[in-house]
Amino acid sequence: MWGTWPAHQKIFAIALPMIISNIAAPLLGLVDTAIIGHLPDSIYLSAVALGAMIVSFIFLLAVFLRMTTTGEIARAFGRKDVAQQRQISMHALSFALLLGLLIILAKPWLLDLAFWLVQPSTQLRDYATEYISIRLWAAPAALINLVVLGILLGRQQSRQAMLLVIFTNAVNVVADVILIIGLGLNVEGAAWASVAAEVSTAALGLFMLRQLLQLKKSWQLQTAYFARFFGMNRDVFIRSLVLQLCMATMTGYAARFGDLYVAVNTVLMQFLMLISLGLDGIAYAVEALAGAAVGRRRKAEVNYWLRLTLIWSVIFACLYSITFALSGAAIIGALTDLPDVINTAHRYLPWIVVLPLLGHWSYYFDGVYIGLGWTHAMRDTMLISAIGVFVPAWWLGQNLLTKENANHGLWLALSAFLLARGVSQWLFLLARRRQIIE
Repeated sequence: MWGTWPAHQKIFAIALPMIISNIAAPLLGLVDTAIIGHLPDSIYLSAVALGAMIVSFIFLLAVFLRMTTTGEIARAFGRKDVAQQRQISMHALSFALLLGLLIILAKPWLLDLAFWLVQPSTQLRDYATEYISIRLWAAPAALINLVVLGILLGRQQSRQAMLLVIFTNAVNVVADVILIIGLGLNVEGAAWASVAAEVSTAALGLFMLRQLLQLKKSWQLQTAYFARFFGMNRDVFIRSLVLQLCMATMTGYAARFGDLYVAVNTVLMQFLMLISLGLDGIAYAVEALAGAAVGRRRKAEVNYWLRLTLIWSVIFACLYSITFALSGAAIIGALTDLPDVINTAHRYLPWIVVLPLLGHWSYYFDGVYIGLGWTHAMRDTMLISAIGVFVPAWWLGQNLLTKENANHGLWLALSAFLLARGVSQWLFLLARRRQIIE
């Protein structure tokens, strides 16, 4: 039931490096922001923040490359089929390169769409356009980095994956110091620093995989597999897009209640970021370990890893809830010193306390489905949860509650949505448990 100590060590050999990298990246990002924030005009910080948000959103929607690659590589790794790992890697890298080039070509339309949605001032738009235009030149490298990360995680090389994440942010900070402070390039310097970080990380990542890729070995793009890989990525893209839209509603729709609630929900959504630091690590572990067991066609081993990683997911969720119950007010105080925001945010702390218990299932089952290769199930359960639960709960909350309590309706919708994702994924897994090894 509880597994062996070596098995738990194996889980954390994958999870812990990724948890560390999840923590290190925001810390280095703070240094990045501090460098830009000390420039003489706040317009530079605003432009970099806006531009980085838009670029990050574009690249975040491409996270399907990391997820699908991890699952595919993990199953081939479990079979100890190096030739297939090479084929999967080359297909994924080719797909990432092609998609990156398409993003560069679509740059004018992406900029028009982004600024139509955000509506910045003319000066802010000019600076942000400069930043985004430079950053998107690194799109192929950024997407290659997602694939490399997926390959490393699928092969259970999480320490190398951690080093890549930390290396990216470290290069970015050093380049910021040289280009912004040293050369005085301001927004342009911040953009080129990020480009340098993405490109150098892609070079380092490919160097790490040099023995696996071995370009002298024969390989060719297979139309049938490429179509299947495209289908898997399409499913996870739809899942990610719907998820981001639901999350964006928490701050975007709050604008109808007033600027105060936008600030409050922005602060409270940071708790979800804290939750993901730990739960993502467990999800990475179940992707790699369950995927490898599927590749070995050992159903008992698959169930074993599902059980042990679920235990840790529950433990992390309980620890988060206890921490938020005891220290939630202190965390809010660390995130903002605005009295109105602090006082209002305290009213919503009960939602934050139960959120890990409701939401950890969706993190866990995402890892399970990636390991099993059931990307269509990820898509379908996400659509069911968003359309069948989030939207009705949001509508009821906005129409049945008073204006003073309407924001509670948003948090009710989010909580119900996260729980619905876990329940629907669990029911789907129960219905298809006999098909885990097909």
